[in-house]
Amino acid sequence: MNLMKTLTGMLLATAAMAMTATACELTLKSSDTHPDGYPTVEAVKHMGKLLEERTNGRICVEVFHSAQLGQEKDTIEQTKFGVIDLNRVSMGPFNNLVEETKVVSLPFVFKGVDHMHKVMDGPIGEEILTAFEPHGYVGLAFYDGGSRSFYNKVKPIKTVEDMKGMKVRVMQSDIFVDMMTALGANATPMPYGEVYSAIQTGVIDGAENNWPSFESSGHYEVAGYYTLNEHLIVPEVLVMSKASWDKLSAEDQAAVRQAAKDSVPVMRDLWTAREKASEEKVRAAGVEIITDVDKAPFMAAMDSVYEKHVTSDKLKDLVARIKATD
Repeated sequence: MNLMKTLTGMLLATAAMAMTATACELTLKSSDTHPDGYPTVEAVKHMGKLLEERTNGRICVEVFHSAQLGQEKDTIEQTKFGVIDLNRVSMGPFNNLVEETKVVSLPFVFKGVDHMHKVMDGPIGEEILTAFEPHGYVGLAFYDGGSRSFYNKVKPIKTVEDMKGMKVRVMQSDIFVDMMTALGANATPMPYGEVYSAIQTGVIDGAENNWPSFESSGHYEVAGYYTLNEHLIVPEVLVMSKASWDKLSAEDQAAVRQAAKDSVPVMRDLWTAREKASEEKVRAAGVEIITDVDKAPFMAAMDSVYEKHVTSDKLKDLVARIKATD
């Protein structure tokens, strides 16, 4: 009798799972280069749960983490054509496509994380999200990318002079390349997935990123010096293919947009916890953390970057408004 009950329960559970799977009329394919469990990955999963609940199971989200669908440059192109529906992407790769993203990718443009949140949660953030649409994307929300700092395998970086001649990986963005050039380093643009082996084999000396990325990528295993100069606080963006967006009803579009917005505080909570855990893991591994850095010379070296990239009245206005935000 107990065996029959167990078998019946299993059959019912299997049937319920099958019904749930078939109930989704539309499954949105989402890409992320970060590993499973990373705050951005979990945030999009949360968005999917909200969307499924709010559409009575009609719309689901399937998250492909760990660059399963390709590195960011490749997935950006796939997203434009609707091969990928949703994409969590760093802002850098969009710099040459969506002009407004240059502003939030500028070194030292934000005073701190709280300042970045205030800017991106307000009208300036909405303005930048809207700027994606003419290029084939719908900007949905901004996630945290933390404070980015330099790490390398050669020596502690304490001054701008220490950067001279170093081969440093950067995202495939002109701003990032020019930032490194202004510091006297040799910028090496390359996909995120190639950085570990490049440091290990000496193709590059180091890179720059936040605590969670430095830790989750394993880069701390091959780069023993991490300098907390915090030159960048670049938000990351969740976009949807406009080709996919246009297939949705107005009601479903509103549901997607709201679910994305509602995933942001969840992501931020996860991010705060992950930053702390990653820092603890990196310190425990024996990485030398350099905190006695005078940021002023680093900031002064960025004048040429601003002069080169903040050229239009639109961008100058955006920078001024960001600086004026309290």
